[in-house]
Amino acid sequence: MKKITMLALACAMFMVPAVASAQEVTYVEDPAQGYTFNRFQDNWFVEATGGAGVMMSKYDSKLDFSDRIGWKGALGVGKWFSPIIGLRVGAEFNQMKGATNVNDAKSYMGIRMDRNAVETNVYEQQFNNIGVYGDVMINVTNWWCGYRPGRFYNAIPYVGFSHHWAVFRADEGRGDWAYDGIKKTDGVKRHARNYSARAGLLNTFRLCENVNLLLDLRFEEMQEHVDGHGNRTWIEYPSAQLGLSYKFNKTEWTAPIVPVCPTYKYTDAEGDALASRLAAANRKIADLERQLNDCLNKKPAPAPGPVEKEAPLAIVYFPKNVSKIVGVQNDIVNAVGDVMLDENNTYKLTGWADNYTGHDKINTRLRKDRVATVKNALVAKGVAENRLDTQIDDRNRPDADFGPKSAPLSRAVTIVRNK
Repeated sequence: MKKITMLALACAMFMVPAVASAQEVTYVEDPAQGYTFNRFQDNWFVEATGGAGVMMSKYDSKLDFSDRIGWKGALGVGKWFSPIIGLRVGAEFNQMKGATNVNDAKSYMGIRMDRNAVETNVYEQQFNNIGVYGDVMINVTNWWCGYRPGRFYNAIPYVGFSHHWAVFRADEGRGDWAYDGIKKTDGVKRHARNYSARAGLLNTFRLCENVNLLLDLRFEEMQEHVDGHGNRTWIEYPSAQLGLSYKFNKTEWTAPIVPVCPTYKYTDAEGDALASRLAAANRKIADLERQLNDCLNKKPAPAPGPVEKEAPLAIVYFPKNVSKIVGVQNDIVNAVGDVMLDENNTYKLTGWADNYTGHDKINTRLRKDRVATVKNALVAKGVAENRLDTQIDDRNRPDADFGPKSAPLSRAVTIVRNK
């Protein structure tokens, strides 16, 4: 079957012209092959965001929702190390509005509460968080859908950590609380630090090649500030921010370059002609396959036996330039004569001479004289002359010609039975 397949492919190659070779090969980026890393100075961005957040601790829920909303803003810088993974760091400001336990507020700050705070056991507080943050970002759109330059929307989950300095201000002019043991002047400030873990979803919307609109939805687990030194609790702090980011230097990623062979477009007439030629090729392939199967299934004919060439009855040899029967050759002629007298066959006598010595005229005379001498000797022995056919051959004996050294073998008369 392998032979049949190779034969079919060869026929198809000859029957269908290779038109694609005339087309120009182009080279394009193939994102399926992955992406090459850019230089370190590429794929950086800066961003600015602003929005609002709300505190959601145990005592915050005792205030109206609108009384817990505080403004926030951030400035950051970041870098994408691949189309999927990036980092960003920056500074941010959070205006924190909420409530805490009256006893904790009194023990930590020595606050003298008004009647309403004492009766409700809830002290309304407000302070500012100013700090730094760092986030690890994963672009799941590029991860799941593949990187595509110029995509309008990208979803980017992130996780991070922040460190804040909480600044709150005591204002004696409010009249509802003051500090004991501290000089009562306006502008008294207290400071503390807190930490938070954060996770969010950064939604980016492409405005142009370098500018994106940002929607940052975040949830933070944050230390509450005014619940007393050594008695801090954790609060939930969801927020939403809008902003802009600006990308500088190279903003896209480069995929490996691969060759692309263009698709040849046939006209209807060309398509019909190719279909016709393909059908003809298929018919020829089928016929060749049939012939091949016939050959494979055909039983081989028995090999012919060796063809045996009839050997001469006798060979009478002569010396160089001699046509007289001498020596033992007389015994050979007598023995052949006895055989002929016992048979009814006719015989062919051929005179020979070697062509390595002498010239044509002498060699022709020698051939004639030698064959005549042998015939006369046999007739003298009693063999009828009409049973003896004589001829000469102007070649060296074909069955005894092995070069000049074999010349004596051609100085002879051969005797062969006629069939």
